Amino acid sequence: MSIKFGTDGWRDIIADRFTFENVRKVAQAHANHIKDNGGKSVVIGYDTRFMSEDFAKAAAEVFSSNGLKVFLSKGHCTTPGLSLATRELGVDEGVMITASHNTYKYNGYKVKSKYGGPATVDIIKDIESRLDSIGEIKTGTCNFEEVNINDFYIKTLKSYFPPDTFKQVQLKVVHDPMYGATMHLLRKILEGTFIETLEINAYRDAFFGFKHPEPIDKNLSLLKAKVVATEANLGIANDGDGDRVGIVDEGGEFLSTQIVYALLLLHTLRYRKEEGIVAKTVSTTYLADRIAEKEGRKVIKTPVGFKYIADIFLKEKVAFGGEESGGYGFGFHIPERDGLLSGLLVLEMMILTGKSLIELVDDLFKEFGTAYYKREDLRVKGDEGRQLVQKLKEKPIDEFAGEKVKEVDLTDGVKLIFDDDSWVLFRASGTEPVLRLYVETPSKEKTEKFLQEAKNLVG
Repeated sequence: MSIKFGTDGWRDIIADRFTFENVRKVAQAHANHIKDNGGKSVVIGYDTRFMSEDFAKAAAEVFSSNGLKVFLSKGHCTTPGLSLATRELGVDEGVMITASHNTYKYNGYKVKSKYGGPATVDIIKDIESRLDSIGEIKTGTCNFEEVNINDFYIKTLKSYFPPDTFKQVQLKVVHDPMYGATMHLLRKILEGTFIETLEINAYRDAFFGFKHPEPIDKNLSLLKAKVVATEANLGIANDGDGDRVGIVDEGGEFLSTQIVYALLLLHTLRYRKEEGIVAKTVSTTYLADRIAEKEGRKVIKTPVGFKYIADIFLKEKVAFGGEESGGYGFGFHIPERDGLLSGLLVLEMMILTGKSLIELVDDLFKEFGTAYYKREDLRVKGDEGRQLVQKLKEKPIDEFAGEKVKEVDLTDGVKLIFDDDSWVLFRASGTEPVLRLYVETPSKEKTEKFLQEAKNLVG
């Protein structure tokens, strides 16, 4: 069975294709890539998944046996922490052993570059292309230097805020790391401030409570209840490796990731006054375009996957970039999604404006219009998702749900756009056997109607 790379590396089911043998094979292909490009060093991190530390050490052995200088995280760390380490340690590339938000059955191998972000498409393709002609897998030497990635990650995040930022008002925050790599980190960052931090699911559970460690509405029932029960002002959830965020308001309601994108974008441009353009994936809210236009910023659109956003960070001055999955990046940080930093910036926004999340969303809608978003993932067999999308590309669609289609965008999948900025996107996942349906319209009723029509269209 061949190893297939997705949008940010390789993910597979543990003990099926994600085995020590295959991890060593991928590490050898990666080591060959680094050496052939004049590289000499690598840093490796890992999350809280089953045997992640052991897979990380297996990769470290291969890199070490190939004569590379190896740094290994002392304990589990987040993906943005590992990306930061890649830049701060001055190594050539980084490896993060994680399957991010996938279920407990999966693990994965993310590749990071020396600038502190996802490897470019060319790097990923080069590593993948070497797998079929791997030659000898070198093992036998396992020399590495341990580094405490969490320590300098915390120090870096704290440096982005004036010392008294979190001493302006007393607030209560509930943090749900979803049994993942951000456990205890938010509490440590906010120690000594006026922000009370309560934690749930803050211990290692390789089964992730038998849920996806993905901070979306259906997985956050305990967080929503805890916010209400403790009369907290905010709920923050992070996925398994800490590069995504989910936000719950004071009423215990989950905020759409699209709305969080819009709020963080507005905060970054208007209040933090960061210079640069806006980067968004094709699946991201139309509010981004409206905000950018009002603030006089250019918008660049990319396919789905933060590696495409990171590529824009490397080519242009970017103030803010992100995607609908809850991954957001900031020009003052690294070209990487950071779920913990995103949560801190939401908290900063509330402190600076003196408003609750519900009030902030009301203000957003009054100024830029309403937006209601839904995504549904349909399980498919094998390559059926890509085949369905290809059929839609070959079949012109002039009308949908009784409305005329204004524009068809083929940046990634098939996106139908309408006169009022409503849109529907059909896209096959790059990491799972899933067909994703995305819908955003100005009303809840229309969003439900379009989603049902999308399901009807694909059968």
